[in-house]
Amino acid sequence: MEIPFVKLKPGCLPPSRQTAGSAGCDLCACIPGPQVLRPGEVFLVPLGFAAEIPQGYAGFVFSRSGLGSKRGVVVAQGVGVIDSDYRGEWLVPLRNLGTEDYVIEPGERIAQVVFLPAAPGEFVETGELSGTKRGQGGFGSTGC
Repeated sequence: MEIPFVKLKPGCLPPSRQTAGSAGCDLCACIPGPQVLRPGEVFLVPLGFAAEIPQGYAGFVFSRSGLGSKRGVVVAQGVGVIDSDYRGEWLVPLRNLGTEDYVIEPGERIAQVVFLPAAPGEFVETGELSGTKRGQGGFGSTGC
């Protein structure tokens, strides 16, 4: 699937897959210089581009596994969602969950985006819901 994009800032790196089997495209920081991310802090990292995601899809922004597991630097809200009708600059909020400062470098791969089908849903009020074996059992109710 082709995703049209425009560079908004000089020097930004386009998203890219690192291997033929990569599910996501790496997203790189488009910042003028190193940015210190202290433990517990959040920094909104600009990526320097805007893109056009095809209707019926959304971009889901995930943490890079090595950055998260080795340094504690993750996408702040868990998973970011970029809607198909958004045309502004892409930004990724990173949070430092680690115990040491982390320096984000210009051009560094800081997250990844995966494109998935996104079916629009509309809530419709009804008198009752259909029954299931689980019923109203909550978190952990299936025995895990």
